[in-house]
Amino acid sequence: RTTPIVLCDRDALGYWNVGAPLGATVAAKAAPTESLGPRAQKVHECLRTHGASFFGDLVHDTGMLRTEVEQALGELVGQGLVTSDSFAGLRALIVPAERREKLRRRHGFGGGRAISHEVDAAGRWSLPRPARTREAAGALADPAVEHVARVLLRRYGVVFRALLAREDHLPPWRELFYVYRRMEARGEIRGGRFVSGFSGEQFALPEAAGALRKAIGADEELVSISAADPLNLAGIITSGEKVAALSGNRVLYRNGVPVAVQAGDDIRLLQAVESKSEWEIRNLLVRKQRSGGYHELPRTPH
Repeated sequence: RTTPIVLCDRDALGYWNVGAPLGATVAAKAAPTESLGPRAQKVHECLRTHGASFFGDLVHDTGMLRTEVEQALGELVGQGLVTSDSFAGLRALIVPAERREKLRRRHGFGGGRAISHEVDAAGRWSLPRPARTREAAGALADPAVEHVARVLLRRYGVVFRALLAREDHLPPWRELFYVYRRMEARGEIRGGRFVSGFSGEQFALPEAAGALRKAIGADEELVSISAADPLNLAGIITSGEKVAALSGNRVLYRNGVPVAVQAGDDIRLLQAVESKSEWEIRNLLVRKQRSGGYHELPRTPH
């Protein structure tokens, strides 16, 4: 549940693999197949020889049992040496051992077949292609650094050093800073002091700077987010404690200020609120486990 996953365009994969400790292509170069188990080596050689293959083809070509091929794929995926056409195979491979055992006890052999069916539905398994990067005309810096700098601007609108405290595997701030200074010189972004209380230079998209001005004096708004969301900046750009970036935790903001936190079954208020507001805050923090999605957040409190 805490495994980090990056979602990006295929064309941008090379930019994010630069400096990534376990990026697919980086791991593929760093992890020799000799360190793999014999079954994983056999599946890897089969994919290298025959190219992209469905799970059934791997079972047929290797002559191994389905469970053995599953284990081999799990080892190869963990080393970044194999990829698939969809998330279905990954979901099946990372099913915890205790859940597999529960499925088998509940459904007999049918539980194992259900897991294997998920692997079958993954599409083709293949060796990852080397990631490609290209340097555009008039590039401001290394293509990977410039790409990451622009993505951060689109994500946050305003970027400064302290804001990136929770971001992993980024280029050093000094390299991002040089890109932003050059973008400012071109007139693409603005430099200045957009968020008070932080030292160092800040950079903002023109539309973000305008949105910040409009937010002053706006109607009260309550927004509940997962603590794993990049917008979980409690304790980073706001006062108070940090909230662990786990998918099971949630943070409730009132006009951009965190007012309550849900960690597991525990709900804690970060500010004193009226009793009627406390009920609404608790209701907004608790995710509704029902078909049709989560509790819809009102734009203004009732």
